[in-house]
Amino acid sequence: MQALALALTHALTVAGSMAWEITWALVLGFALSAVVQAVVRPATVAGALGNARPRTLALAAGLGAASSSCSYAAVALARSLFRKGADFTACMAFEVASTNLVVELGVLLALLMGWQFTVAEYAGGTVMIAVLALLFRAFLRENLLAEARAQADRGLAGAMEGHAAMDMSVRGEGPFVRRLLSPAGLTATAHVFVMEWAAVLRDLVLGLLAAGAVAAWVPDSFWRAFFFDGHPLAARVWGPLIGPVVAMLSFVCSIGNVPLAVVLWKSGISFGGVVSFVFADLLILPILGIYRKYYGTRTALFLLATFYPAMAVAGWLVEAVFAGLGLVPGRGGAAVAGSGVTWDYTTFLNIGFLLLAAVLVVRFLATGGAGMLRGMGGPPPA
Repeated sequence: MQALALALTHALTVAGSMAWEITWALVLGFALSAVVQAVVRPATVAGALGNARPRTLALAAGLGAASSSCSYAAVALARSLFRKGADFTACMAFEVASTNLVVELGVLLALLMGWQFTVAEYAGGTVMIAVLALLFRAFLRENLLAEARAQADRGLAGAMEGHAAMDMSVRGEGPFVRRLLSPAGLTATAHVFVMEWAAVLRDLVLGLLAAGAVAAWVPDSFWRAFFFDGHPLAARVWGPLIGPVVAMLSFVCSIGNVPLAVVLWKSGISFGGVVSFVFADLLILPILGIYRKYYGTRTALFLLATFYPAMAVAGWLVEAVFAGLGLVPGRGGAAVAGSGVTWDYTTFLNIGFLLLAAVLVVRFLATGGAGMLRGMGGPPPA
């Protein structure tokens, strides 16, 4: 019993230390994302995504990057856009960008793993969207698309439907800065900030606990054998193939899979394997179930059969380019924290950014935010 208690304490200590290390970065990332979402009107998005041309897909990626980082909300919003007439391929590009090209993910990767992973994630996300577009063009048939649209129009509930349907942006016209610095701009920023936190908090906590448990309980020797560490070519081929599978079985999505990605990187998975692992938040088993509700069983299987190779190809290409340029970092730079709270720059940054978060939470609660929290998991949009 004492050994079990010590093991649990060790796992929770690792999870808590990692949470402390990333707190300020998360607040910064969500604040920057909230600023963008506060002045970008989602109502205009569907009309801009009417086809699958390269320019439209680039626009979809840009709009997605300025949108939610919650995987469930991103999937719900993509379905909503599809029902409003947006092209299916453009909707999927928007969905990929909404979870893999967002600011907070880049900040977190840079802090925990190094700037190379941030660049790799953004580059790999672009590759993945391009590969998906090619696969959809080659294999997506009109009968399957019609079946998906008919199922989508049934409006079956998935998750985070209410959150996806909320328009929290600033009303009115005018320059970006003027709208942002107005009282309405502060309110909109506070609303987006808190709602984004509420959407991802569960997955973030699960990710930290999973990372702590893996780091504390699973011996490195197991992972190093599993990832073919010490066999460079085999590891590069295997990593992007197995990374999405590990992510699918972890049930952790959104930015919650980054702490576990740190542990896997330290334990021997390849650079490209990390990239494909992070992408696979859109293929975890609960989200595959939501795809089935949204678009039907055949389309859900089609998404699995296209997303998975797109993730693997993105991982392979990114690793090949980064290895060729000598940009793959050493494993020693990744942070699996375990020392707890100390008076260093992290503590002072956490204090400063937690004060900012407190200001936004107070504004959120003072402007009707409690009702928004109650409605975030509500019915799907009409």
